[in-house]
Amino acid sequence: MRAFRWQPGAKGLGAVLLVAATALTGCEWRGLNSLPMPGTQGGGDGSYVVRAQLPDIGSIEPNSRVRVGDVNVGTITGIEREGWHALVTMRLNGDVDLPANATVTVGQTSLLGSLHVELAPPVDAQPQGKLRDGALIPLESGAAYPNTDQTLSALSLLLNGGGVGQLQDITAALATAFAGRESDLRSLIEQMDLFVGRLNGQTGDIIAATESFDGLVGQLAEQQPVLDNALKTIPDAVKVLSDHRENLTEAVDGFGKFSALTADVVNQTKQNLVSEIKSTGKVLGSLADAGPDMTRALSLLATLPWPIENIDKIVRGDFLNTDVIFDLTLSRLGDGLLNGTRFEGDLTELEMQWGRTIGQLPSPYTAGNPIVAPYQYNQGP
Repeated sequence: MRAFRWQPGAKGLGAVLLVAATALTGCEWRGLNSLPMPGTQGGGDGSYVVRAQLPDIGSIEPNSRVRVGDVNVGTITGIEREGWHALVTMRLNGDVDLPANATVTVGQTSLLGSLHVELAPPVDAQPQGKLRDGALIPLESGAAYPNTDQTLSALSLLLNGGGVGQLQDITAALATAFAGRESDLRSLIEQMDLFVGRLNGQTGDIIAATESFDGLVGQLAEQQPVLDNALKTIPDAVKVLSDHRENLTEAVDGFGKFSALTADVVNQTKQNLVSEIKSTGKVLGSLADAGPDMTRALSLLATLPWPIENIDKIVRGDFLNTDVIFDLTLSRLGDGLLNGTRFEGDLTELEMQWGRTIGQLPSPYTAGNPIVAPYQYNQGP
């Protein structure tokens, strides 16, 4: 702003006033607080500028003090509106040493004192970095102490509508209610103390249950698209069921008739079924009795005609040791070649007409009774 020398006279005074008004308009005059005040902090060598976002600044004005531990270290140079919060610009002394995650709070020196901004290291976090020129303290690090209006309003609510005047009535009512019931009240307090103690002992279980419930809620949250799709699909499925209600009814009715018929069939065939099961039990018992023989027969299956346990006795180097018996009796030939044909037993009967083979029992293929068949001594024992 250029300085003018005042000259006496009406014309000179008018010119000076006109120039002063024009200059003040060009400088956006907003009162004395818009001008830097002498004697304020934050104007020396090495000073730097810091900005802070605050949710509520109350009636604080530019040129208000910035304090660190009840010591003035700077001055507010500007206040702007940024969205739904305030943006405060401060100039601090060069020797102010604060971490980059410092907190900012709007406070009041006394009940009727002036407002100021207080900077401090974080309380619930470790200090990080260093607060430098041009730094911005975010909104989550800003706060405000209760001001005088809020304090008096809370005190007025407590005294007028908080029930302080009814304390005597409340005390008298309690005395009347507990008169003659001191033992019951003592027992109630002891039971409450026992309950609180047991509840305190189950804190770990309660915390574990809460964490499990939190995990369940998290899983449900992860499956939210599936649940949404299911909720959208259920009405269509219900509509399909409603459209096919008659078919479902007929199917259920038919299933009921089928169940009744099945029960009747089972009741009628119960005795036969029991007999068959008993017969099957005998067959299975016989099969179980023949199990060891079947197991031993399996060793012969892969090494026919020699059992596997005798391979090392039969094969000796380049030689094969074995005994072969050829049974060419008529009964053996008939059993091996004619069983299941119309000539079954004919060779055996013929052999018996010529004389039984020694060691051969009476054949079941003959018409004679083997029990009463005559025994020939030349047949052997």
